[in-house]
Order: sequence, then structure tokens, then C-alpha cells
Amino acid sequence: MHKHIARRMGVTLAAVAVAASLTGCQDGGDKTKAAEGAEQGAGQSASVQALTAAYKKTAAAKTAKVSMTMTVPASLKGGGETRVAGVMGWHPLAMDVTVTESKPGAAAGGAEKNHVIWADDAIYTDLRTGMGAQIDGYGDKKWAKIDLKAAAAEAGGKAAQQMAAGLQDMQQDPSQQLAMLLNSRDIKDLGPAEVDGRKVRHYRGSLTVQEAVKGRKTVELLTPAEREKLVANMEKTGIKGYDYDVWVDGDQYPVKMDSQIKTPQGTMRVTSAYSDYGTTASVKAPPAGETADLIQMLKDLAAQAKGGAGAA
Repeated sequence: MHKHIARRMGVTLAAVAVAASLTGCQDGGDKTKAAEGAEQGAGQSASVQALTAAYKKTAAAKTAKVSMTMTVPASLKGGGETRVAGVMGWHPLAMDVTVTESKPGAAAGGAEKNHVIWADDAIYTDLRTGMGAQIDGYGDKKWAKIDLKAAAAEAGGKAAQQMAAGLQDMQQDPSQQLAMLLNSRDIKDLGPAEVDGRKVRHYRGSLTVQEAVKGRKTVELLTPAEREKLVANMEKTGIKGYDYDVWVDGDQYPVKMDSQIKTPQGTMRVTSAYSDYGTTASVKAPPAGETADLIQMLKDLAAQAKGGAGAA
């Protein structure tokens, strides 16, 4: 049972991280510099100006409903489809979402579903979702909690720095995704389009591997030689770069974003739809009395398993 919980929490963390940052290799970049650079006016394209305006509106909105689908080829580790749907807030980052994971070849109805809340730098997963049984000693607890900052502090040293940097890299939202797109050197206006019956404007850009990792806090911790090796290793996998599409409505909000990473094994794709900007309710953490610390829970369950094996 404890292995099942650990695996579920691992799935939850990975999926929510994707929802927050849209891929492990993307970066929102320095949104302030991106916006300031776009505002220089005269020499800037209409596309850049339009996306900068969308960035400002989105950053100020603070909340939105989100529906995200991530598809990874079956030939790659972690292959399958993950869907995330619910509400999202930013500055600070918060989520109340349902995460559904489907693996290649799974039988119909075999998808695993988790209810996840991210609030106050902690992630909670609903123990009542998909467990199928109560856990001894935790029958009155409804949520497993992992305090991300506490986990980073407990790690200590460079590991703590890396975890803290990783948390900063995960602080992504629709506005930062627009800022990331503004780092592209080839933004194109593909003209008017329609998304779910709404009239929108379609923009497209791309980034090289070097541009994609630039500015990431986890990468900044590396030495120049380590950063060069990281990029070289990514390129060895056959990844040439990243393609991004965004559809912006008449209110200057992005209603859909699509990112693709092409590899020799197939294309990894993340598609996100956003709506109800600025009108969704705030995300609240579950009551403290209903939560159990995940790390302690796993230690307890491991001890129980060891004790049971010893008795046998």
C-alpha cells in the first residue's frame, strides 16, 4: 500500500509540475524584460506588441479555469496522456485540479484520477480518490500533504538550493508562458481563427534548446561547463527546439496554448485551454485536521511493512 501511495504522489507532483510549467524544459524567462523590450515601440512588430498587451492583461487577472492535456509518446519514459482540469491562480501559484493519468495499453476506464490542491507552497492529494481502502492509522485523514519549502529545507546544502530553484521554475502561469513566447525571434501572426466558438488571433513562435533553458533557476545553479553539457545532452536526444502556438481573444486573453517538442521517438505535446480570467474563486488548503504529512506517512507505512515481514 505504501508503494502505491508513493507512486500516486509521484504522479501527482509530476503532473502538477507540468501544469505549472507546461514542460520541464520550458522557461517563462524574465517577463519584465520581455515586456519592457516589447514596449520599445517603433522597431517592434505588431505581433510582439499584441502579445505584450496580452501578457499584461493576463498577469493582472490572477486566476483562471484551466484544462490541460499532456501527451508523451509510448516509446518515451512516462509515456501516456495526463489531463489536468480545474482552477489555477498565480502570484502566488495555486491550484485546485483533478489529475487524470492514462498509460498506453490501459484498459477502458483504467485511468487513474487524483484530486489535487496546491496552496501556500504545499501540495495536497486526496486519499479518498482511487485508493480503494483506508490506511491503518490514517482513517480520519482525507489528504496527504507535502510541504515543498520544508522538504527543500530538510534536504539541506546544494539539494535544498536545487529544490528551491525548481520551485521557482515551476512558478509558471499563462502570463509567463506569453513572456516565454516573447523570447522567440520568429513570432508570426497567423491571422484570425476560432476556438470553441470564440473569435481569436493565432500567433506562433519557436525556441532553440539554448533559448529554452536560458533563465531557468535550476540551470543558473550549474557551472558554465555543466550548462554546456546539459544543452549538448538535450541535443543528443534529437530535440532541436520547441514550437509554440497561442490563440488570443478580443479581450487580450490567451484562450489556448499549444507547445510541441519533437523527438526521434515522437512528439511530446502540451495543450492548455483557459477561461474565466479573474473571476474564479481563490484556492484554499484543506483543514489541517484532515491532513497527514506525506513523508511521515510513508515512514510509518514502511515501518509497518517491515514489522509485518519480520513477524512472518
